Amino acid sequence: MTDIAITVLVLLVAGVVVLATAMLRAVWIVPQARARNVERLGRYSRTLQPGISFVVPFVDRVKTLIDLREQVIAFKAQPVITEDNVVVHIDTVLFFQVTDPRAADYEIVDYIKAIEQLTATTLRNVIGTLDLEASLTSRDRINTALRGVIDDASGKWGIRVTRVEIKAIEPPPSIKDAMEKQMRAEREKRAAILTAEGGRQSKILTAEGDKQSTILRAEGDKRAAVLEAEGQAVAIEQVFSAVHAADPDPKLLAYQYLQTLPKLAEGQGSTFWVIPSEVTSALQAVSEAFGGGPEGTKSPAGPAGLPGLVQGAAPHGELGAGDVPAPSPPYELAPGDREPTE
Repeated sequence: MTDIAITVLVLLVAGVVVLATAMLRAVWIVPQARARNVERLGRYSRTLQPGISFVVPFVDRVKTLIDLREQVIAFKAQPVITEDNVVVHIDTVLFFQVTDPRAADYEIVDYIKAIEQLTATTLRNVIGTLDLEASLTSRDRINTALRGVIDDASGKWGIRVTRVEIKAIEPPPSIKDAMEKQMRAEREKRAAILTAEGGRQSKILTAEGDKQSTILRAEGDKRAAVLEAEGQAVAIEQVFSAVHAADPDPKLLAYQYLQTLPKLAEGQGSTFWVIPSEVTSALQAVSEAFGGGPEGTKSPAGPAGLPGLVQGAAPHGELGAGDVPAPSPPYELAPGDREPTE
């Protein structure tokens, strides 16, 4: 093979390679939710959208792929000084999305680093206006302030900040220890208050129960006393009615009167008592009823069927328990007289 043939073959192979390279550089496939910027002769020309696109090889330069999906970045803890001069470390999480690929590529060199630094400076400004307690309890307020400031600043970069979250706020160990002690004391205080309130309520309920119980018991005693009195009144009325309806003989009444005398001596201290004059009258009436002498005479023995009326009577008017008085010498009892006492 001659030199001319070899040269032609080399040129042909080079042409094929150049043509293949040109074809590869002219056809670009962009994935969904992605974008590429195209520069023509060093100047921005257009942005390639998702799908297949064609460019002029060796004239147009296709730049790096830009992600249009929402992205999340977790920044490392930033030392921030609060209004009351306490240094806290705050971790933040930021959600953003590229809305303008051209601005994100040409308006800022590194928009990720720019957002991180903007978040740190804005966080210091916001936390600097709050004390430690407000910083720990006002996360929503901090998130809203951060999002508003960062979104306004990053809008010209083609970035839209959708959400900013405070992931953690770490105060110094000494502050954490003091906060734990304060929380423990507060809980113990609430526990003591609740215990005291419980004891107070328990005493009140117990007193109310005792009061109600006493009232109910008194009402029950009152009702029982009323019923008992009513029963006694009815019994007395019935006895009185029965006695008057039967029209009893005076002798029977005298006998009943004598039967009640032993009951007077049933008490433990009934060792000495005064005999009324009605006793002799009753004895005389009973004696006459059972065939005794005329009124004013003394029967030597009690009538049959009345044990203990005369037998066992104590002399000189002294009666023991269970004894029944009887007239004895040297005197006789007249109606209306009373037994002398020692």
